[in-house]
Amino acid sequence: MTTVALVVGESPAKLWHLNSQDRIARQLKQSGKIQLLESEQDIPENAQVLLLSAHFLYEVRTLSELLQRRDSLLRFQTDSRPAAAMINAADAADILTAMRAPMPKEHHPLPEHLSWINVSDLGAFDHQLRKAKPPLLEPITAANHNELESLLYGTAYKGITDLVTKFVWPKPARVGVQICARFGLTPNLVTTVGFLLMLAACYLFSQGQYAAGLLAGWIMTYLDTVDGKLARVTIKSSKFGHLFDHGMDIIHPPFWYVYWGSALISFTPVYGLTVSDLNLLIIGGYIGGRLLEMAFHLLGHCSIFSWRPLDAYFRLVTARRNPCMILLTASLFVGRPDWGFIAVALWTVASTALMALRLLQGLLARLRYGPLESWLKDPERAAENHPKAYQTFSGTQSAYAVSRNP
Repeated sequence: MTTVALVVGESPAKLWHLNSQDRIARQLKQSGKIQLLESEQDIPENAQVLLLSAHFLYEVRTLSELLQRRDSLLRFQTDSRPAAAMINAADAADILTAMRAPMPKEHHPLPEHLSWINVSDLGAFDHQLRKAKPPLLEPITAANHNELESLLYGTAYKGITDLVTKFVWPKPARVGVQICARFGLTPNLVTTVGFLLMLAACYLFSQGQYAAGLLAGWIMTYLDTVDGKLARVTIKSSKFGHLFDHGMDIIHPPFWYVYWGSALISFTPVYGLTVSDLNLLIIGGYIGGRLLEMAFHLLGHCSIFSWRPLDAYFRLVTARRNPCMILLTASLFVGRPDWGFIAVALWTVASTALMALRLLQGLLARLRYGPLESWLKDPERAAENHPKAYQTFSGTQSAYAVSRNP
């Protein structure tokens, strides 16, 4: 059966320089390439229709979940009108009348076979961003423009990630996203600049110019946060951009460390381990960790870092690029870049060993209890059993300009 969509009304404000019509059109494309109609006269007979009020803010996850709920009316708290609806074409006229009614309004009878649902019924756990937040549904007014932009940026942020991305970059990266959105700079352009800085860092590390290399590297990690958030708040994600960004993120880190080690003028072996030996540990440990992470996904519906609260805390410091960059930066401050190289090698091996242990434990749990689920899948239970971890990892609170409770 054909599924189409229609935006009802006009947006009272632009968010991140997008009006509701353009934002919803981009979201629908990501939700399954649903055709967006220009008017109700274009609704085909016997079609499924997704009606969306332009006076509300949604995210892709809201629409994707609602598309699975036939004969449903989505409500927003005290508003008696449907904020959105997933219905048959035959019911469209009645629902459109209800959505366009002024507030407050007299009760308008709706077809009895339609069910009212709340946004909390659409599920809270976001597997992609590893956080527990209900899908967005917020009224748009001219007065709450800044709050809604803050909300969009905050919901674009992962709940479980490394300590630099989670605690250092949220506010500075928001400034970068604002500048890029204002001047129409695309996420792929930001990623391309980051790619050039990544190559520059490789060269500078290989030449022993560690301070300049770290500067290029840290700016690159900053832009790596900006491009993803920019793509989400402006709904500009693409398959190419995803592959470009994540492909670069996966491939380049061990090259940085190897080039760093290759430029060490004099190096005293540690426990008999030479630079070449440590390079092998770095490369083998890094590849092994990535393979272990991939294998863990076969055990259920969560990543190796979102299975239990312990794993979320481990993700803050595991031997990925940003924690390793801290080790390298600290070693340069004390004038011992060789210590940073050794620390990265040893921490990479230790992290991979811990991931192997978690994979084994996950496999045993999978055989005994069935497919693994994230502790964040049930937000109420997670908040009750692990209040501190839930507050930390259900979202990234510092990403919101206006504080919002988990």
